[in-house]
Amino acid sequence: MSSRELERVEVMGRVGSGELKLSDAGVMLELSYRQAKRLWRRYRQLGSKGLKHGNAGRPSNRSKPLKFRGRVLNLIQKKYSGSEEERFGPTLAAEPLAEEDGIVVDHDTLRRWMLKGGLWSRQRKRKKHCQRRERKWHFGELVQLDGSFHDWLEARGPRGCLMDMVDDATSETQARMGKEETIWAAAGVLRIWIGKYGVPRALYTDWKNVYKRKATPAEQLRGKVPVTQFGRMCQKLGIRIIAASSPQAKGESGADQRCASRSSDQEAAAEENRWLRGRERVSGKTVSARAQPALCPGGGQAGGLSRTQADAQGTA
Repeated sequence: MSSRELERVEVMGRVGSGELKLSDAGVMLELSYRQAKRLWRRYRQLGSKGLKHGNAGRPSNRSKPLKFRGRVLNLIQKKYSGSEEERFGPTLAAEPLAEEDGIVVDHDTLRRWMLKGGLWSRQRKRKKHCQRRERKWHFGELVQLDGSFHDWLEARGPRGCLMDMVDDATSETQARMGKEETIWAAAGVLRIWIGKYGVPRALYTDWKNVYKRKATPAEQLRGKVPVTQFGRMCQKLGIRIIAASSPQAKGESGADQRCASRSSDQEAAAEENRWLRGRERVSGKTVSARAQPALCPGGGQAGGLSRTQADAQGTA
């Protein structure tokens, strides 16, 4: 039974127990008094089954005959069935059924029949599962290197690129600000890291021409492995460069850069809040810092005496 029919059963039960009048029941069910009397009469004669729709559980008058359905499913099983790679789907099977066999069936109807007959199963497209990379066990075994462009100076200066190095095992961070993500910017932050912690075993970077690039067709024919200038520097130091295949793989350095960006924004907001709350008491009254008189270049207040004149009057 539907929710509407269950509601009618409940209301008519309250009428039968004397809790409700039939007129009030009609108002609750949004029916006229005449319709409420008809429902009440069916409820007294047949009980709750009398309020169920007469066509419930019956096949639709517009449905196809069972013999026709069986014929279609037999054709699909003989001609268009097979393994998952060979079998026809409902949409694809509806076309040859209409062209070759002269049987016109809507693909949605055919899908329901095939699902019920076990000739088709829903194929859900799932996203490719990417297993998380485990972090290294030792410091310096793998260091992530990346550059992030952001308005780090918050419109008080030019945009810059934050060159960030993060140890994969301990999350130890070394950062340096530069103009662009160039070879020399990467070499500069790497030099600072080596001076503080020593030479790392491997660098985890992205596929930028600064760190690592793909081979050209000519290099592929010769079997030559392409090496950038930064890569040659790392080869001399015995540092291996590993290029990440996805941005998610370099999550540690990216998260560190996002935290730095949020912290700079939070510091600017805190500075603004301190300025709004920063009021000083002058002569027993609360005066905003912006409302205080400005000082002249000579050290006095605008429109008043200089500081030396005020001191002389005070000593006099």
